[in-house]
Amino acid sequence: MARQTRRVVITGTGTVTPFGLGISALWSALCEGKSSIGPCRTFDFSGFPTPFVAQIADELFDVKAVVPKSHRKATKVMSRDIELAVGAATEAINHAKIITKSHEQESVTIPPGRFGCHIGAGLIAAEENELTGALASARGADGKFDISRWGSEGIKNLTPLWMLKYLPNMLACHVTIIHDCQGPSNTITCAEASSLLSIGESMRVIGRGDADACISGGAESKTNLMGMMRQHYAKRLAATAAGEDPTRVVRPYAPDAKGCVPGEGGGLLVLEAMDAATARGAVPLAELAGFGASQSFCPDTLGVDPEADGQGIVDAIEAALTDAGMSPDAIDAIIPFGMGVTLVDAAERAAIHTVFGARAAQIPIITLTPAIGNCGAGNGAIAAAVAVRCLTEQRLPARINTAGAVGLDANACATRAAKLNAILVFTPSLGGQNAAAIIRSIA
Repeated sequence: MARQTRRVVITGTGTVTPFGLGISALWSALCEGKSSIGPCRTFDFSGFPTPFVAQIADELFDVKAVVPKSHRKATKVMSRDIELAVGAATEAINHAKIITKSHEQESVTIPPGRFGCHIGAGLIAAEENELTGALASARGADGKFDISRWGSEGIKNLTPLWMLKYLPNMLACHVTIIHDCQGPSNTITCAEASSLLSIGESMRVIGRGDADACISGGAESKTNLMGMMRQHYAKRLAATAAGEDPTRVVRPYAPDAKGCVPGEGGGLLVLEAMDAATARGAVPLAELAGFGASQSFCPDTLGVDPEADGQGIVDAIEAALTDAGMSPDAIDAIIPFGMGVTLVDAAERAAIHTVFGARAAQIPIITLTPAIGNCGAGNGAIAAAVAVRCLTEQRLPARINTAGAVGLDANACATRAAKLNAILVFTPSLGGQNAAAIIRSIA
């Protein structure tokens, strides 16, 4: 694989998670060993294996507070996923000290034509009250759904702009409009791997000289009825008992791991060519040193049951190491998906052992899902933002819940100082796509 001709650095990070807006809120919670998982506040999930989710409270995030006045009317056609992407993008751009069209100033930091955008999206769930109202008016004389009546009556009860809330490319659409990013733009929809794949896309765009900077990552909310249903049929929901402590449900790599819970969140990074960042006087936070992607050959062809040996994950990690010109011995910590689903955990464990051999049990694992649940398309970018913070702080956050994990440094422990130079982030996905990135301190 050809090496990048331009070094790509990270100059800003932005997250929206159940702990609030911004990486500082997330980082503090992780270091304190907190979990945001609890009963859902908006739906009755008692019919599912678990009623628990990791949800963002209204008082912690309001999209209208992070968009310019000129764009506030557009919030009426933003799904929750779009809101999360817009919030994370604003945080990242402000963190990078970049002036865009959104700041309503005379000049901007990066010419619009040199500023790209790549954002991963999931299967956006339509709001139930919108759909049910339309479906109710499409019933036939027998009270059942009638497709002909849907075409003549039901669909009329959806607003004319209904579709604009739920197209996956609308995350990138709103971000590019708000910040006037006119460079290469794309949307990737590969479940949990989406945001890391988007970050890799931005890396390549900058590396070949088609942009000087990109806003990149992903966002998704799974804390809704459709999101819960999809996770249920994919056999990924934890089965919980009445009265169980929700903050202790998710236990990645533990012998008694029993599943995950849906979450909602997003992460966006500002990626820049090192030469462009230096020219504007920016101080890079870290370097995106390598990227790799692959497709697993899952036994069930759908990715519900991942391949047991984790070979697809191995391929992505090894491609990222080759891209970075690094050996496995150079990795100081790993942020995997760490879902707490036995089959997925087993594939990840096998992949880590294949790549790192005898070192596998000594490399610190950073687990995020016990704190924020499964944020779908937002997972990889949130993990990347945490990796950047680990490098800048030279610290590992706390781990919670897991005990008895074999072959990995993944059991519960307090936050601690660590000498960190390079962190591997990888994410497999429902569907079999895998993505891996190596984030490295600036040398």
